[in-house]
Amino acid sequence: MECIVTRRAQFSASHRYWLPELSEAENFERFGPTARAPGHGHNYVLYVSMVGEPDEYGMVFNLSDAKQTIRKEVTDQLDFSFLNEAWPEFKQTLPTTECLAQAIWNRLAPHLPLTNIQVFEHPELWADYRGNGMEAYLTVSTHFSAAHRLAHPDLSYEENCRIYGKCARPHGHGHNYHLEVTICGDIDPRTGMIADLAAVQRAIADRVVEPFDHTFLNKDIPHFAKVVPTAENIAVHIRDLLQNPIRELGAELHKIKLIESPNNSCEVYCTRSEGQSTPSQDREPIAVGVRSIPDISHN
Repeated sequence: MECIVTRRAQFSASHRYWLPELSEAENFERFGPTARAPGHGHNYVLYVSMVGEPDEYGMVFNLSDAKQTIRKEVTDQLDFSFLNEAWPEFKQTLPTTECLAQAIWNRLAPHLPLTNIQVFEHPELWADYRGNGMEAYLTVSTHFSAAHRLAHPDLSYEENCRIYGKCARPHGHGHNYHLEVTICGDIDPRTGMIADLAAVQRAIADRVVEPFDHTFLNKDIPHFAKVVPTAENIAVHIRDLLQNPIRELGAELHKIKLIESPNNSCEVYCTRSEGQSTPSQDREPIAVGVRSIPDISHN
């Protein structure tokens, strides 16, 4: 029986997005404020996940040994460093979040039974790398506030109350939705990016956050005039809105996670474009709610 154990670590470092073969104007056009000299910094949080069968002592891997390995191979070298100059691999490829996750994997893989490296650049941006060549995952987190009413248009008020409980009340109710959009693709060997991050953020803002924010979803979003705006249906609709725009940016939409409240969330996994292989870690494009239908309230 395989188990996954995860060790957390952290380090503080700075970096700069700047390609010497580009002019100053071209660098700022491409990378925006991140091209400013001498760079900018982050408090990085690192999660190292290891997989294996528990041994006779009940451990997949001795976490004390893992701690020392992570410190020796990664955090002692990167803490309070300028990443562009910290490791040789960043001389050729910019130290983006996704490139950093890949580089850390390569440093730790000879020593630990890795299954995933996750690097948080800040709470709204993180990357995952699973040892699949140049492929990595990048997640952008954002939010919007909206109201909705859960009521099927073909059912009576009494029937809707039986199915949806308080959420069927005629004037609706609101949520501060937390949205996580995960894209996947190959890391560019020069820029270190899966896709232009600013363009990805614009696509999310233009197609989801701005249209959805401070709306009554049933009334203001045409799709939900006849589709009940459950967390599952909202997540599926966001997937449909973003899949082609992300693909046009050279990446693939991997997952939409919508957190309706601290108690309720939904994940929708997306398909790849035709001709692309799907890693073994990927799932079919289904919505998975963490709640049952009778418990749709805020409780």
